[in-house]
Amino acid sequence: MITAGIDSGAKNVKAVIVKDAKVIGKAMVPAGLDTRGAADQAYDEALKAAGVGRKDVQKVFATGVGRKGCEFAQDEVTDVSAAAKGIRFVMPNARTVIDVGAEEGRAIRINQEGYVVDFAINEKCAAGAGTFVEAMARALETEVEKMADLYDRSTKEIEMNAQCAVFAESELVSLVHSQTAKPDIARAVLDAVGERIISIMRRIGIEKDVAAIGGLALNGGFIKAVEKEMNIKLIVPQDPQFVSAIGAAIAAAE
Repeated sequence: MITAGIDSGAKNVKAVIVKDAKVIGKAMVPAGLDTRGAADQAYDEALKAAGVGRKDVQKVFATGVGRKGCEFAQDEVTDVSAAAKGIRFVMPNARTVIDVGAEEGRAIRINQEGYVVDFAINEKCAAGAGTFVEAMARALETEVEKMADLYDRSTKEIEMNAQCAVFAESELVSLVHSQTAKPDIARAVLDAVGERIISIMRRIGIEKDVAAIGGLALNGGFIKAVEKEMNIKLIVPQDPQFVSAIGAAIAAAE
């Protein structure tokens, strides 16, 4: 059986093709303003990578903030359920999952059967999500991809108090004007995001193994910030940004 999962996120649309419990194709394209067109493009690129056509796919399920706009999908699955099913597929031993994308961060606790026990979502503006890091990187005149390297070069801890991304940017500018080193500011930014995610993890309870998925899981500085504060080891699966799309495809197969 061949199924597909589409994760229509705020920044990127991810598509995954699964055949007999094996990922055979995947693709990611920017969501842009035309999320429907982006979903079609991601799906077609994933099909091409898998070497199959639309007629070969039995079911397509969509997830993500733009899932309603995925017109070719037969059904949809919530972000939480997709993340849980996806992590169960790629990391069966995971019991707690942090999923941080462009606009939202969430923590999910699952049991050994892969069912959701509890979950919590970041409720404080974008300060616990990827767009916050992007905004702060622009203010620092650097790139998101370089934030992890700056984090590693930091020699001083600085607390960033603002709970809102807008106010945090003003705080960052003040730090720049006070001649605070760029690596120390980058560390403060990633520590701040880590603290937001840790706060929602504590609301649901933390059970090992703990996995990190979503686009921000690719940022080593963010991962280190959470690990340092919680004294735990986060496990990042391969291609963490595709886990929810995989979960949607698994839901379609079920």
